[in-house]
Amino acid sequence: MAIIGTRIDGRLIHGQVANLWTTKLNISRIMVIDDEVAQNDIEKSGLKLACPAGVKLSILPVEKAANNILAGKYDSQRLLIVARYPDRFLRLVEYGVPLKELNVGNMSQTPETRQVTRSINVVDKDIEAFEALDAKGVHLYAQMVPGDTAKDFMPLLAKVK
Repeated sequence: MAIIGTRIDGRLIHGQVANLWTTKLNISRIMVIDDEVAQNDIEKSGLKLACPAGVKLSILPVEKAANNILAGKYDSQRLLIVARYPDRFLRLVEYGVPLKELNVGNMSQTPETRQVTRSINVVDKDIEAFEALDAKGVHLYAQMVPGDTAKDFMPLLAKVK
């Protein structure tokens, strides 16, 4: 399996993903999974600009991403999968993509969210997706940058339920 890292980040590709995580994990392809982003030419253009030189980029709807991964299309590459919300990863797992772990990075604050950590804010739909991922055996952890200590995410989430 070519999946080296998975990350939830509301900003998708930005400094932390483009520089720190890509370098730390020696990533050769970043895959953004999001049905809406895959249809938005302006957002796709911005992501292409943010992608580091020498790193390939795929911006795909969740089902197509799952099909490509399961077909072995990226087996020779080091893949970092990024999405804004946990439900994208839940759908990926439901399509049959085996994920061992998921890094919960940045989820922005809105008037509807509850704060889990300084940089992770959730709504009920997110909590349900995290619980479903956990039930499917995906280890969830919070880690903003590679130099931070990874923290088990489910106990943090339990405090806001």
